Amino acid sequence: MRFFVVDAFTDQAFAGNSAGVVLLDEPADPAWMQAVAAEMKHAETAFVVTTQAGPKSLRWFTPAVEVALCGHATVAATHVLGGEQTYTTKSGELRARADDGWVELDFPSDPPTPTDDDLSEILPDVEIEYTGRGVENLFAVLADAETVKNLEPDLAKLKTTWTGRLLVTAKGDDYVSRFFAPGVGIDEDPVTGSAHCILSPYWSEKLHSKELTGHQISARGGIVRTRQDGDRVHLAGQAVTIVSGELHV
Repeated sequence: MRFFVVDAFTDQAFAGNSAGVVLLDEPADPAWMQAVAAEMKHAETAFVVTTQAGPKSLRWFTPAVEVALCGHATVAATHVLGGEQTYTTKSGELRARADDGWVELDFPSDPPTPTDDDLSEILPDVEIEYTGRGVENLFAVLADAETVKNLEPDLAKLKTTWTGRLLVTAKGDDYVSRFFAPGVGIDEDPVTGSAHCILSPYWSEKLHSKELTGHQISARGGIVRTRQDGDRVHLAGQAVTIVSGELHV
């Protein structure tokens, strides 16, 4: 089984978000995939069945759980495979294309629904302008980019909420964001493609533009280009292969 480590949503090694990519000849046992993801310790590891006729089966695992959607590991998998790809996933059929150094994903839009979630204990002394929820994530809009950059959320309290996942954002050149997910074993995800399925519809409406550039301002940092297209979001990012090899178990 071929295995790769890819830094996604960046054009530089050791930046962006690292993902494992495992190419399978046949579907694998979920417990084995979970064990591999735990061993690799990346935010997500993608498992792709490459020998199927038609769309390829794609699943994503954090070190702790399987997730329904992962953007950066899909960028990583498509970067490895090249060309146009169609995947069958727990979030439906997904299409991706690698071209001229960029990978573009076609993902379902996830516009936030306003809520009255009280995040004051998770984000103490922080002005919150809007709270909402996507399919799996709490969502908070803060006053400015500097607040997002310096944020230190209470991760223990966040872990006990709903799904234990919080996306925070503010206006930047277009917009900036950070993503915390202790509920799935990730204190902070460096760059989160699927989070931009929430960010794109929200900021496209606020900024009156269907095409935006999001900066995820984690320590590693990364850039995601978004294009809102009805109930779909086209996400684009670059990627760099760091490691390639074989799994022996």
